[in-house]
Amino acid sequence: MTGVLAHGETLIAPGAELKQLGTGYAFTEGPATDAEGNVYFTDQPNNRIVRWDAEDGSLSDWLKPAGRSNGTYFDRHGNLLACADGKNELWKISPDKEVTVLLADYDGKLLNGPNDLWIRPDGGIYFTDPLYKRPYWERNPEMQQDGQHVYYLAPDAETPVRVATDLRQPNGVIGTPDGKKLYVADIGARKTYAYNIQKDGTLTDKTLLFEQGSDGMTIDEKGNIYLTGRGVTVVSPEGKLIERIPVPEGWTANVTFGGQDMDLLFVTASRSVYGVKMKVKGAPTRWK
Repeated sequence: MTGVLAHGETLIAPGAELKQLGTGYAFTEGPATDAEGNVYFTDQPNNRIVRWDAEDGSLSDWLKPAGRSNGTYFDRHGNLLACADGKNELWKISPDKEVTVLLADYDGKLLNGPNDLWIRPDGGIYFTDPLYKRPYWERNPEMQQDGQHVYYLAPDAETPVRVATDLRQPNGVIGTPDGKKLYVADIGARKTYAYNIQKDGTLTDKTLLFEQGSDGMTIDEKGNIYLTGRGVTVVSPEGKLIERIPVPEGWTANVTFGGQDMDLLFVTASRSVYGVKMKVKGAPTRWK
């Protein structure tokens, strides 16, 4: 199913339409899906994480305050890892909502503001660290590091390593289930790149995937990559445009697959969240 679709074809399920699942938020971001298909997303200005129930579609606050969390991702143990932008930290939130700070600085300095993350099959964590000045920061709002970089935190490691230092403003990040490929959106340069992942976490063979940046990203079972910004843009692993899905909000921040059958494309878009049934399912999580 990869590649450009024939005229009139779509990845959206027959008869399905994009539907508003909830609204009234300040700015929705960072959706992550648990093992049952429930989706957790952030409402960063209101400092909360909200849970969408895959069974009945209900919405409820799951954690508040939530460290001004932005991007999130579930690990193999059901912990929700979060880019806690309030103090520029990386958090692990247990199922019973106990918070552990995994990372608070780099080289003795605050991070700029961890934004998005992805966990590879062995538990290693990739995260982006762009600078977006926040009105709630008590710190100096200027750049804390010597640039806006991508980092890798190995399993059980206390210190991350920089794995991409030549990007203007890295933002969205997602990897393939086999742990071999990483996609990083340089939203500042309006480009998305593909890298080969090495065993030690380093990245090689940087290749331009698509001439568009992205806020958040996800990937489906066919390997197609979903970019955000103005609606949702779907790109094949070869970098070919497959489809554009309009979303009726000013900015589409992030996207994931959820629902009981993992075929609901769940979209966080400004003041609302949306969903649309797809012909494809989200890429399976493969933990080692």
